[in-house]
Amino acid sequence: MARITDLLGRGPTFSFEFFPPRSDEEKDRLSQTIQDLEPLHPSFVSVTYRGGRSSRERTTAVVTDIIRSRAITAMPHLVCVAHSRGELRHAAELVELARALGGRSIGVAAHPAGHPRSPDRVSDRRHLAAKMALADFAITQFFFHVDDYLRLREELADLGMSKPVIPGIMPILSLASVKRMSELAGYGVPADVVDRLSPLEDDPKEFRRAGIELACELCRELLDAGAPGLHFYTLNFSKATLEIYRSLELPAQETIA
Repeated sequence: MARITDLLGRGPTFSFEFFPPRSDEEKDRLSQTIQDLEPLHPSFVSVTYRGGRSSRERTTAVVTDIIRSRAITAMPHLVCVAHSRGELRHAAELVELARALGGRSIGVAAHPAGHPRSPDRVSDRRHLAAKMALADFAITQFFFHVDDYLRLREELADLGMSKPVIPGIMPILSLASVKRMSELAGYGVPADVVDRLSPLEDDPKEFRRAGIELACELCRELLDAGAPGLHFYTLNFSKATLEIYRSLELPAQETIA
């Protein structure tokens, strides 16, 4: 299995994120989604938690299944949710532990608007730079404007940090849903995005078209700005990601032994 750091060294990466299923129906849907996206030969995929102790086991199971049954590099997303107090660690300490246990390619999360628990953006960037000094790359939470990413990259550079930061992409297919997820991440949906999409909420087909168009515009701007890749939050569905991928005319990634 290729190391993600090596893949990043070869050029832009294109990757997908999944979450572990809770039911047989969700398991079947995830299996179909992976099957739909596999022909694109993603650089790698990640599998995140959904919260709750049992999610850790399901995340591990999905990653193991992908590695064993498919020619895809897979990365588990570790968080401290549902760990005991003795297991809880700051992200930097978690990275140190992963490295000590033999982790050869470690990524960390980055929040373009700042972590929701950070008192301010200055301290957020300082802590992020400290995490990245121990890790190999970062992947951002989703955001809506290329300037959010450029500001993050510039502020890290001011702290001497130049390791790859992969932007996370979330196509807006439901305004209510993305508003809810944005609030949890401590980042409100910008007014111009709401103004562009809210008049279309009574027309699902047109809303979807506009949401995909917004995501494509952001992806093009990011690639033009030299982003090291794109990481798509699929929500375990393949159609929107496939539409964006084809609209951008991205090539299927080469498989690497």
